Parts: sequence; structure tokens; C-alpha cells
Amino acid sequence: MSTKKAGKNLTRSFKISNPEKIKIACVISEWHSEITENLFIGVKKKLMMHGLQEKNIHEIHVPGSFELIFGTKTLINKDYDAIISIGCIIKGETKHFDFISDAVIKGIKDLNVLSDIPIILCVTTDNNIQQSIDRSGGKYGNKGEDSAEAALKMILISSKK
Repeated sequence: MSTKKAGKNLTRSFKISNPEKIKIACVISEWHSEITENLFIGVKKKLMMHGLQEKNIHEIHVPGSFELIFGTKTLINKDYDAIISIGCIIKGETKHFDFISDAVIKGIKDLNVLSDIPIILCVTTDNNIQQSIDRSGGKYGNKGEDSAEAALKMILISSKK
């Protein structure tokens, strides 16, 4: 297995056998849709680069990042190999950011512990909109692509494909 340096991340190459059989659901928050849609574009691009068929990449929209938990939960026992939860939480002037970020991360973690399929957290938690732009296709790349790669690697680990 070869390695290559990609920014701050060390990425190992891998190959998915039968990628055309893999089905992935993306639960996407509508709040900050200019960011979450770009993250989804990154997810879709990376999955298709690995041979997944577009028809097997499903998108489900929920109102906000907090609703990602329930939206993701409803898909766990469906016919998916992985679920990617996509959201964007931007710090404001109140503690709401802290409460929502903490709840979403813990909620997705709890679902991951109970699930037989990988659930990938693709939620940016940024101090301002510019940081979110930079991480959703801007100068720091697209965290959606990283999340798609994580999903594929976790599918390999779960021995489903």
C-alpha cells in the first residue's frame, strides 16, 4: 500500500472492488446550504472517482445540523453501505454554537456506536463563514471529499465490499 502526502493529511491509497454495488446515503443540512451543497459536491465527486454510480449516491435533506441526527437514524436499517451526515455550524454571538456542535457530534457518534454500517461526520464547525467557504471547496480543499474517502475506507474495514 503506497502513501502520499496531501496537505497536512497522510493518505493511503486503496481500491474498492465492485464499487458499482456500493450505496451511500448523504443526509444534508439545508442551513448554510451554500456550504453544505459544496460539501455534497465534494462527496459525490470523490465517490464517483472511485467508481460509484451516481444512482447509488442518495441525498436526503433535513432543515438544520441538529436534524442530521434523526435524518441519519432513519436510514441506518435501509439498504446503504454507509451514511455521510453533512452540515455546517458557524459560531455566532451566543452559546448556541457550542450546544448544537456538541449535540450533533455526540448524536452522530452515538448512532455510529449502535450501527452496523459506518456513519461519517462531515460537519464543519467554523468561527466564520469564510472558514466554511475555505473548507468546502476553497483554499483548504473540500472536506466532503475527505468524508467520502473515509466512508469508503470504513466500508472496507466493515468487510461489506
